[in-house]
Order: sequence, then C-alpha cells, then structure tokens
Amino acid sequence: MTNTDFTLTSPLGDLASAGKPLLALTIVWHPERARVGEQFIGATGGDIVELNRFAPAFMHPGGSGLPLGHGGVSRQPLRLARDEHDGVAMTLPASAMVVEVNGQVATGSLYFSAAEVASGQVLSLGRAVVLCLHWMTRLPTLDAVPGLHGVGSAGLSVREQIRMVARTSLPVLLLGETGTGKEIAARAIHALSDRAEAPLVAVNMAALGEPLAATSLFGVAEGAQASREGLFAQADGATLFLDEIGSTPAAMQPMLLRVLEGGDYRPVGAARDRHSSARLIAASDQDLDGAAFNQALLHRLAGFVIRMPPLRARREDIGVLIVELLREQGIEAALPAALVAELASYDWPGNVRQLAHVLQRAALILNSGATPTLAQLVRSPRPQMQAQPAPAPTQAPATEAPAARRRPSALSDGEVLEAMTANDWNIQAAAGALGISRPSLYKLLEDHPDIRRAETIPEDDIARAMSQCAGDVERCAALLRTPAEALRRRWRLLRPD
Repeated sequence: MTNTDFTLTSPLGDLASAGKPLLALTIVWHPERARVGEQFIGATGGDIVELNRFAPAFMHPGGSGLPLGHGGVSRQPLRLARDEHDGVAMTLPASAMVVEVNGQVATGSLYFSAAEVASGQVLSLGRAVVLCLHWMTRLPTLDAVPGLHGVGSAGLSVREQIRMVARTSLPVLLLGETGTGKEIAARAIHALSDRAEAPLVAVNMAALGEPLAATSLFGVAEGAQASREGLFAQADGATLFLDEIGSTPAAMQPMLLRVLEGGDYRPVGAARDRHSSARLIAASDQDLDGAAFNQALLHRLAGFVIRMPPLRARREDIGVLIVELLREQGIEAALPAALVAELASYDWPGNVRQLAHVLQRAALILNSGATPTLAQLVRSPRPQMQAQPAPAPTQAPATEAPAARRRPSALSDGEVLEAMTANDWNIQAAAGALGISRPSLYKLLEDHPDIRRAETIPEDDIARAMSQCAGDVERCAALLRTPAEALRRRWRLLRPD
C-alpha cells in the first residue's frame, strides 16, 4: 500500500475504525499565501514520506494537489518514517537546505515520539516554507462555520459539534481556556440555529456582583425601584449567552436552575412569575465539578458540552488563523517565514486572542521597517518542547512559574490601572499579572475611580473612539479606559452588523 492510496478524496472516512490516526503535514506558511492550510495526509501506519520540492502533493479539501514547488525547498528528499510505535524518524536531505524543527536548526537524524507528533512539530524548510507534522483522526472536509477556522482534527471536531447542536433547543456548555473562542462558538451556534434572526444577548457573569445579578438577569417589576427589563426577557425567543458561568454568585445559581428546568423566573419585586423561552449557552474556563458550583445546575447546563481546544494543541491551524486574523484586522504586512515558525512553536497561554494581539504588534514593527522577534511580541515566552536526536529521551517542556497570589485589598488603584494598561485591557491577563482571580479584579474595577464600565459609556463616545482607532477594540478600550471584552460585547449589541 502506498501513500497515494490515502488522499483527501479517499473512501477512508471513519478513522476511528482504523484504530490509528493518519500522519499529516500541513502548510503553516508558504510564499504563496493561498497555499497556507493545504495538507498531505499519509497512511495509518508503517508509511514513509519523502518530502522535497516536487512531492508529495498538498491540497485543500476538494482541490487539486500540488507539491511545495518553492525554489528554497531541496530537490533531495527529507525522509519521514513512521514505526510500529507511531514514532517518526526524520532523516535530513543530502543538500544545503536549512531544516529547522521548532525554531532550532536540525542536524543529523531526529526522532519524534507519538506524543511529540500529537503536540505538533514545526518544520521550516529553506527558511521559506513552514510545515506542521501532526496526527489527523478524521479526513478534512469543507465545513465552514462562522468565525471558526482551522484544518486540523480538533477544529474539525468543534465545527462538527456546533453544526450538530445548533438547530436543537439543548442548552450548551462551552469549556476551554481563556482566548480559545468560546464566545465565537456561541455566536456560531446562534447563527446556525432557528433563532438566527433574533438577537444573541450576552452577559459576563463575573462582571455581575451579587446585588446586580438578579436585577440584570430577571429585571425589576413596575413599582419596585425603577422598573426595567431583565436579560431573560430580552432573550425571550432568542439566545442568552452567559459567559464565565463559574463566577455566578452562589445565591443566583438555584434561580438559574429554576429557569432552566421550566423557563419560569420572577423579576425583583414582582408578585408572579414570568416565562422566557430563551435558549441558553454558557461558557467557562473554570473547573465546574467542584462543590463551589451548584452541581444540579451544572447537569442542566451540560445538555451538550463542547470543549474548545487550546491553540498549543492545534499548531497545524496557526497559519490558517494568521491569514484570517490579518484579513479581519486589515493588515497587509508580509510576515517572514522565520517569524511564523516561531509563532507556530510558541505555547500561547492566551490562545487565539493572544495571537491576534501579537499580530497587531508585529504589523506595527514591520511597518516601521524593522523585523520583529518573538521576544518583542510576547511578554513572557515559554520554552518549547524540542525534538531530540535519536535515541535521546524526550524532554518535558519547561513551564512558567505563576505569579505569586496576592490579596486584592493590598492592591492600589495605581497597580490595577498599570496592570490593565500593560495587558491591553484584558481582564484575564491583568488578573494573572496581579496574582488575583478574575472575579476579584472585576470587583476592584467596579470601585476604581479611573476605569469606566463599558455599559455606562455613551454610544456616541464609543462610536467616536472606534472610528479614531479604526475599529481596533483593544486600542479603543485603552482610549476609553474600560475592559476590552466588555467593550467588545457592548459594541456588538449597539452595532450588531
């Protein structure tokens, strides 16, 4: 059996029945940007791939296959041989082409364990073409989902689950680290649902203190203070997205459970219940299985659970994401292949959101005529796992020590403002820098004399700032002195188009 027996048009669709994943190479970067994301898919075991300028063929799903073709890639083959343990031995070509692995120049023979291939190995050929060596557990398909991009198995799985659940009425729980795209997934579920013509109403539960939570969610009845409509009323017949659900005040959790069980809730000061048919989507980057979170509520929220993979677990997607983020941000700068290889090898603690910020910084540096380095673009780069010369043992990746925990009451207003400014007005990053939790930081922000709440900023002020900042939410947040995520949500509510 040869590699050509397993192509993107092969009848092998259910890889789970094969028992083993397919060995794959994805183009992370190529001088022809349209080729980023093309893939070569190998076989399930014992295969040998000879990689050079003229072979093998890479393709997008449904497209025509082409070799790498670039003059910087050697005519002599780089050999990848998979063994019975799913390790992959790499033999360098007999040529002058520089081959780099995870940003380091490779010499001699190298060996990647099955686990190292699973984590993605970044190969740079001739300092011009960047590839990712990884496993595929399913064949690529044309499966566009609004806002979600990627060609690897993890991204394909998430999009498949979103399409599966979108047209149901099930509550959905999105789990994943900060920056993995949970809100984008929520918006995609809504956009593909039968409620797409109605609004998606979003709220960050960590930003709601206990006194505000009930009135914000359920509203205030006429005659009880100033009457106002709650979020469940606003989302009746639509979708309600509760971000950071793990930070819901304990007193509110049984009330949410009641709404999930029957759709009934009672506004503050009301004598009788009201009903909402809102479809609920919740998201969290916390462990919700602990005793601190109402487990009955968790079971109701988890009608359908989607786990958003971290970016370091989908390195094969980084090139596709870079292309899409550059397009979304209107950035025309050409990134050097060496920089893309560094970006693909980085650990991305802030995930896709951090990548977007890094690309903005890279564009500024490139536009000034300089060439950016990874150290300039990320504030605390982590050492990466490196491929080891066979038969040396695999080394575990180094980890970065977390910031020392601090009492929120010990922090000054100046320290809080400095942390927000230094971290692009990103709550998660600033909380980490200060050594406190996100809910604690939200409480500090509520009382801060120099930081504004996004929901209190007049629409005209936001519109002027967005125009001044050319739609860059992070720059706008810095200008208005308000958290970027809250500002993004408010702007989407004000200007849904």
